Amino acid sequence: MAPPPGNDSGSTTRPSIRRRSLLFGTAALGAAGALGAAGCAKVPSGDTLARLRSQGTVRLGIAGEAPYGYIDEQGEFTGEAVELAKVIFKRLGVPKVQPSPTDFSSLIPGLQSQQFDVVSAGMYINKERCAQVLFADPEYQMLDAFIVRKGNPKKLHSYQDVVGAKARIATGAGYAELDYAVAAGIPRGEIAIFQDPVAGLNAVESGRVDVFAGTALTGRGVVKKSTKAEATKPFAPLVDGRKKVDGGGFAFRLGDAELRDAFNVEIHRMKKSGELLRILRPFGFTEAEMTTMTAEELCA
Repeated sequence: MAPPPGNDSGSTTRPSIRRRSLLFGTAALGAAGALGAAGCAKVPSGDTLARLRSQGTVRLGIAGEAPYGYIDEQGEFTGEAVELAKVIFKRLGVPKVQPSPTDFSSLIPGLQSQQFDVVSAGMYINKERCAQVLFADPEYQMLDAFIVRKGNPKKLHSYQDVVGAKARIATGAGYAELDYAVAAGIPRGEIAIFQDPVAGLNAVESGRVDVFAGTALTGRGVVKKSTKAEATKPFAPLVDGRKKVDGGGFAFRLGDAELRDAFNVEIHRMKKSGELLRILRPFGFTEAEMTTMTAEELCA
């Protein structure tokens, strides 16, 4: 995904988002403390897995977005990335996962600057990102969907429909959907950027935009309680005339190939046994989201 042109400072938030933001500071402090502890660990600096085992904690960067990684109504971190990380890292000898939320567009910079040990937040694996980080093989595949007003009055089912209807479109900061919209012919400067899908939903409900573009899973989740908006059917965006199906996975620093490879071994075992779907199903994932794609394919 290309870097976002900037957040829309006028976007509104709901109590759950404000509550989540209050916890960002404490999470960051925890991450800083873990970083200090990592520096004191008496293991080779290049062996990240040995360091993580020594300190007993892995710092997981998330974006505070359901269903990938977020804070639930009880104030606890959860989500498919969080719960999957707990299982895999425990098997790798690291018993504690410390989620640390940040803006989506700050995840890779935070990983590179060692604020996190690994990041996962519904992050699509693509060529641009693969030049910056190492990806594990994807745990899911995903199509896009739009959040639109009830009844979809402008009949928006693709980015090409948005162009034809001259509709006002928005997406999230750092989302792949920004590039898909641009590829369809929508000027980048005309695409509104919001912090997250909840802010996008607010904008659609209030009529400030006609459509918010995101993943199908996020779309159908965020509109559940809305009386003014709905999610369209999932679709594959067209890029250079070809349908694009994305896959999302955990990202590691470029020097952490051994850690990534160890993580991959566990992912593959869980796919084969069906355990992966059992962990992801409570967060809205279905058999249709399971995939055999590899990071190598998606990075090409």
